[in-house]
Amino acid sequence: MSQTGIQVEAPAERSGTSLDASIVVAVELGSAVLLGAFLLSEQTAIVVLLLAVMGAVFGLLQWRPAFEERIVAAFHDQQQLAIALGAVIVMVYPFFMQGSSYALHLLIVAQLYAVLALALNFQLGSANIPNFATGASYGIGAYTSALLAINFGVSFWLTLPVAAVVATIFGFLLGFPSMRTKDSYLALVTIAFGIVVHQLLNNFSWTGGANGLVGIPAPSLFGHSFTRPIEVFGFRLPSQANFYYLSAALVGLSIIAARRLHNSRVGLAWNALRADPLAARCQGIDIVWYKMLAFGVDAFLAAFAGTIYAFYVSYISPDNFTFLVSVTIMTMVIVGGMDNTLGVIIGAFLLTMLPEKLRIFSDYRLLFVGVVVILFLILRPQGLFPQRARNYGAHR
Repeated sequence: MSQTGIQVEAPAERSGTSLDASIVVAVELGSAVLLGAFLLSEQTAIVVLLLAVMGAVFGLLQWRPAFEERIVAAFHDQQQLAIALGAVIVMVYPFFMQGSSYALHLLIVAQLYAVLALALNFQLGSANIPNFATGASYGIGAYTSALLAINFGVSFWLTLPVAAVVATIFGFLLGFPSMRTKDSYLALVTIAFGIVVHQLLNNFSWTGGANGLVGIPAPSLFGHSFTRPIEVFGFRLPSQANFYYLSAALVGLSIIAARRLHNSRVGLAWNALRADPLAARCQGIDIVWYKMLAFGVDAFLAAFAGTIYAFYVSYISPDNFTFLVSVTIMTMVIVGGMDNTLGVIIGAFLLTMLPEKLRIFSDYRLLFVGVVVILFLILRPQGLFPQRARNYGAHR
């Protein structure tokens, strides 16, 4: 405070704010460049080198926790900058993909799997409910929307909410009998549900049986068909860019939902169930309702992802929604970091792109993917971005 009574901002505070902003910009731009190099690289040696760089970064964060805390604090203090810069990067990213349809395809699939992983995270991460039926909800959403579009000519935009409602109903139907079981038995019930859904899709004639559904019409928006390229300021983006922006919007909505739910009474109740169900019941929490709600939310988001996937590939079959899909989604949550939104998204991107980038190893590529995942878990036993304790205190 000066003698005139005017408060003067301390230089240290200004420099600290500037440093936080620099950290946010460096981390987001560096991550975008690393992802772009990983997507566009065609040489196995470069892919392995990039994986080594990622491993070194996470190893450094594990051995020097102060670095991680500093980055987290910078993003916490510069939330608006981080969100604005992240949105800009997402919007302009397709322009730096050199017109590669394959790179955009990987980004679309990775974003859809990120939504599926976020959906499962509400159960596995927040409430510690093992669910191996997320792939089934994914398939229910895809088939519901595809059948409506093919047989009744329903618009893509109308099939989205209908598919979500249908999948949510099935989610509650799964949640109801699951309440009588727990731990390993609960996991077995969800596994059985996923297998039953897959077999029904495989044997009903109106679902196309093993041949699936062909000719799902592409969506359109304001007269622009999603099968047409996007032309902006002389730049021509492949038609996949339409679905890239659509799936990016879904990821954004899922992040907002995850944040709102985490900070709400529902999120607190789920965390209480994860910590101690008996203590939560003694505190007046209706554990049956909150567990069933977790099943419903998981199915709701998974159906959105399934609908976009069905209209993107224009052909679906039961093989797209097997038990292995559910296992993959659960692996993404565990590798990324349970109950951590950013970690779950990173895990989804990593495990979506790794098998594609290691195709050069042919039949051994899944072995190499498994080795990479194990190495990352050795570096970060609790996931790439571990679950963080809730902070009930005042702003720092």
